[in-house]
Amino acid sequence: MPTKKLIAPFYERLALVLIGFMALGYLIIMGKDLLDPMIFGFIFAILLLPVCNFLENKLRLPRSMASLVSILLLVGVVGGILYLVGSQISNMANDWPMLKKQVTQSIRDLQEWIQHAFHVNAAKQMAYVDDTAKKLMESGTDVLGTTFGAISSIMLFYVFIMIFTFFILLYRRLLIRFIVWVFRDENEHVVMDIVENIQSILRQYILGLLLEMVIVAGVAITVFWMIGIKYAALLGIIVGLFNIIPYIGIFTALLLSTVITFATGSISNTVAVAVSVIGIHAVDANFLLPTIVGSKVRLNALISFIGIILGEMIWGLSGMFLSIPVIAIFKIIFDRIETLKPWGYLLGGDYEYKKPAAKTMKTE
Repeated sequence: MPTKKLIAPFYERLALVLIGFMALGYLIIMGKDLLDPMIFGFIFAILLLPVCNFLENKLRLPRSMASLVSILLLVGVVGGILYLVGSQISNMANDWPMLKKQVTQSIRDLQEWIQHAFHVNAAKQMAYVDDTAKKLMESGTDVLGTTFGAISSIMLFYVFIMIFTFFILLYRRLLIRFIVWVFRDENEHVVMDIVENIQSILRQYILGLLLEMVIVAGVAITVFWMIGIKYAALLGIIVGLFNIIPYIGIFTALLLSTVITFATGSISNTVAVAVSVIGIHAVDANFLLPTIVGSKVRLNALISFIGIILGEMIWGLSGMFLSIPVIAIFKIIFDRIETLKPWGYLLGGDYEYKKPAAKTMKTE
């Protein structure tokens, strides 16, 4: 007589899932110092894999040398962007006497507006500013020490990312074989399908973000130049760079661009820049983002927003960057495991899912 398969009640399965999420969250929080740079290294390794394969197969470089050269190329590109931003900032430093005069005039105009709008005279305003400045000076030593500590931690964090990227590229064949071995040979086609899709989607997502950043920066520079903003290139680059931060980046770019414009130009230019940034973001969110990036990672907006908030709560700014790629990885895994398909559907959207054909990953 065949035995019936016992199925646990729904509340028991739900409790196990919730306990699992809590345990996973605890481990993620406790392992931040290790997992944070390692995940960034994993993403950079996926991005650099075609370059590394080209150097190995076409130029016949050893795997270790190809991995090192790929990382040096990445560092060179990032360094070029930083040099471009730094050159624009140095131009502002050269114009410091004129900027000081413009800032003083802008502050006077702001004081007059506050006096007429809120009936607070200039003496009371300056008293409040002096009191605030005195408090900042008293805590200046602590702020300076914290700043230097933060900069050294960031530099060390980037070094760890490059180290992880190098080793993941160097030992990628070993890692793939380990994963296949852990999940047994009969599941090899599923594992390889998951690995291949994670590579493809994350690479397309990152390249899509970079392309979107370049387009937004170019449009912003053009618009600011047409308005007549002096530091149009710097502000455009700022808008483009912060645009890659989901949801929060637009507010940061808007704040920085309006503050810099207010300090170096007129109030009318400041309003024009603010309106332009909001307009560029609206076009980007409704047209560029769905076309360039949205087609790569099919995640619904609610899950994306929740993921960004949780990422910021757990890992801060880096968690915001990693939230979308990590959720996309989970969705790829859920969609290919029968018992987890409902969770994959939840992370995606209300569309008909079609299972892609299995592919074979190239790790050579």
